[in-house]
Amino acid sequence: MNPSNAGGAAPAANGKGKLAMYWAASCGGCEIAVLALNEKILDVAAAFDIVFWPVVIDAKVRDVEAMEDGAIDVCLFNGSIRTSEQEHMAHLLRRKSKVLVAFGSCACEGCIPGLANLSNREEVFQTVYHDTPSTENPQGQRPQRETPVPEGTLHLPVFYDSVHTLEQMVPVDYFLPGCPPEAERIWDAVTAILENKLPEPGSVIGADTSVCDECKRKRSEKRIKQFKRTWQVWPDEETCLLEQGILCCGISTRAGCGARCPEVNSPCIGCYGPNNGVRDCGARLMSAVASVIDSNDPEEVDRIIHQGIPDPVGSFYRFSLAASALRRRKLEKRETATEQHPGETDR
Repeated sequence: MNPSNAGGAAPAANGKGKLAMYWAASCGGCEIAVLALNEKILDVAAAFDIVFWPVVIDAKVRDVEAMEDGAIDVCLFNGSIRTSEQEHMAHLLRRKSKVLVAFGSCACEGCIPGLANLSNREEVFQTVYHDTPSTENPQGQRPQRETPVPEGTLHLPVFYDSVHTLEQMVPVDYFLPGCPPEAERIWDAVTAILENKLPEPGSVIGADTSVCDECKRKRSEKRIKQFKRTWQVWPDEETCLLEQGILCCGISTRAGCGARCPEVNSPCIGCYGPNNGVRDCGARLMSAVASVIDSNDPEEVDRIIHQGIPDPVGSFYRFSLAASALRRRKLEKRETATEQHPGETDR
């Protein structure tokens, strides 16, 4: 694909394509990861005019709204959807972009923000504005959707009960997982775009093997009787961490990172998400973990899991809860009675 004329739009006067990047509900690590391209960022600048990247350039939402639909050749959208403003930007950038890439784990799977789906909005606000030891809020102030001031009315975005992935809001062309994606994978994506070597729409841009295939540690068929927390043991640096009783997600996680965590004696935590064809990343990991437990006794299996994995949701669905078959803790009708986002209770 030539980014300057893909989709039939008039090419820019300088022959470059138009690139946009946006940051929704995420930590901002994906923005920094782009800079890890180092000198290759100059190649990106040579191929694209960056027309929207709020963290780097002074471009306004109204500038994007004024563009013709499809005027942006490629948009890298990082972050999950937590508010009405972020949903608006997802729809806007989808409409203005020929190619929309879910960039990073938050956009692809919900990532760490998605763990908030274990709570509802009221519980989140109660914790943040009232219950934490560091909070000093004697008047019980909370953010309001509308606040009258002498100059008019101030508006804040609606804070949704649920965190959503980008694909749950708008059609996504490609996915680039990782928390954040490694610079090498970002460059792979840029190269695929420039050389017109993109896979089929809807595909993940990256490897289709597991972290275990990249890991240099020795593996056998050893089964275990106990899971250990990372702070309880200093692992052998050559043997498979899972076979040492340390929960390592590499067995069910897509390759792409170079197995960098196991390389420094730390278990894979699953940030590159599942391989193709896996509907539920957490269920896949649970199945893999079950296969290494050395017991057929239900009570013993239950003890091994509960003693060694005290936070199963945080362990198995750390990055993927919002994208999973579970998606969130069930919302009761009374919890959604004040929700003003159409269709929220169905998502």
